[in-house]
Amino acid sequence: MNEMPSRLTLNRTTILLLLLALAVIWFVPLGWRHLLPSDEGRYAEMAREMFVTGDWITPRYNGYKYFEKPPLQTWANALTFAWFGIGEWQARLYTALTGFAGVLLIGFTGARVFNAATGVFAALVLATSPYWNLMGHFNTLDMGLSFWMELSLCALLLAQRPNLPAAGVRAWMWVCWASMALAVLSKGLVGLILPGAVLVLYTLIARDWALWKRLHLIGGLIIFFAIVTPWFVLVQQRNPEFLNFFFIVQQFKRYLTPEQNRPGPFYYFVPVLLVGFLPWLSVTVQSLRHAWRLPRQPNGFAPVTLMLVWTVFIFLFFSASHSKLLSYTLPIAPPIALMIGMYLPLVTRDQLRRHLAGYALFLVVAAFIALFLPRFGSARNPAELYAEYRTWVLAALGVAFVLTLAALWLNRRSRAISLGTVASFGAAWLLLGTIAGTGHDVFGRLSSGAPLAPAIKAELAKVPADTPFYSVGVLDHTLPFYVGHTMIMVEHPDELAFGVSVEPQKWVPTVDAWKARWMADRYALALIPPPTYDRLLKEGLPMQVIARDPRRVVVAKPLAGSAAPAPLEKSAQ
Repeated sequence: MNEMPSRLTLNRTTILLLLLALAVIWFVPLGWRHLLPSDEGRYAEMAREMFVTGDWITPRYNGYKYFEKPPLQTWANALTFAWFGIGEWQARLYTALTGFAGVLLIGFTGARVFNAATGVFAALVLATSPYWNLMGHFNTLDMGLSFWMELSLCALLLAQRPNLPAAGVRAWMWVCWASMALAVLSKGLVGLILPGAVLVLYTLIARDWALWKRLHLIGGLIIFFAIVTPWFVLVQQRNPEFLNFFFIVQQFKRYLTPEQNRPGPFYYFVPVLLVGFLPWLSVTVQSLRHAWRLPRQPNGFAPVTLMLVWTVFIFLFFSASHSKLLSYTLPIAPPIALMIGMYLPLVTRDQLRRHLAGYALFLVVAAFIALFLPRFGSARNPAELYAEYRTWVLAALGVAFVLTLAALWLNRRSRAISLGTVASFGAAWLLLGTIAGTGHDVFGRLSSGAPLAPAIKAELAKVPADTPFYSVGVLDHTLPFYVGHTMIMVEHPDELAFGVSVEPQKWVPTVDAWKARWMADRYALALIPPPTYDRLLKEGLPMQVIARDPRRVVVAKPLAGSAAPAPLEKSAQ
């Protein structure tokens, strides 16, 4: 399984240049967009609070205890803030690093378990697939989880290679157990349950009972619990309510009941994968057929069977869940990329020409459809924003079309499939996602509330440090990060309901109670939705508007004896 197809020549210098280009495209744009609600703002703010408070055990969000997820990514982001300062690219750095490392890892694994061509093409497929590329540039937990789960899978594949010395098997299996522990610290028990279930199912399907003798269970479990246990013990000691909420509510009810209000049909993830692997759809079926036909290794281990079980089981697991988000099936992207990478070196020049020509036509049709983007305008996102975004989308499609034509030209000049041809096509989709994703900031700037931050921070600088900042009837996921200040929840706890329940003194249960506190406070600020602000203004509540946009109004309590200025009519910039 380690022979490289003779029709393909790989140049090490070319591969290194491709990796350098990928690194530039991957990391440079990290700070070009504002943070989006809710995940990006939430996890950035949690890390900011951890960094400024110095409490690395009890995660908090907006000042309230937040035990929905373990702390690995919060730790990583807080360290990034400590090393590089607090900012947008810093908040996305850990996610980008794990996404980039996942590309390198699948390339290394493909080269070692199968052949060099498989490794190179698998890495190229994963890096240029919109699913992996776009998720690698958003500050969410799923990319970190997916990387550690990918490392679990790849370490197992690497450990089970035939004729590997016993020390090599043990080392790779220890990496596998350690990565499962880090997956648990990334997002909870799925980091252990999913790989464990896949292993059991693989054993039953492949009847590979001998595999269990090579798992190094005792040493592996020691490593696993040595990594996982300390934080769970420390956080429970400081917060007796932790275990019930984390394990019962978040780890089981989340998937078995619709409490999280993230419903979706059973086929929810089908379009996610179709769009996520759009550049490679035309070869996906052939790739799976080719992978299925590969023989077992001499030691009886069947790596392709394991990857197929991993892919199908995780896909079905989340499809059956009552809680669904686009990123949940991201852990199946690496094995899919690896199976496509196994087939790509075998594609003929004529097959590749048809593939490229079809996608060139697709890009032309997509550009025509993009002309009508302003028709999606609404009161929340006006048509003007869609018109501005249309320019970015057309530019992205134009760049992708030119690179696809370049791939067609390179394919015509080659006698067989070449790395340059596939890399040019891959770059088309990588840049399409990068340019269109960067342009999305025309919406992200508004949703983040960042333009309001300078005025709010200037007002906060005028008042005592303990001045209360209320959030009336709404939880804004991004503004606390940009302002650098937590807010006191009023009436609507949103996803901070657990934190409010264990520290009820930190919130105000009704708007009437808040109005009484507002009148009693000498200094105070409040974030208020525009409809609520209009109602309170009619009631005569004293408020001085210091910043506003179509989604938020931020007011200060006028000092006693001073006349409150007339409310701002336009958005503060």
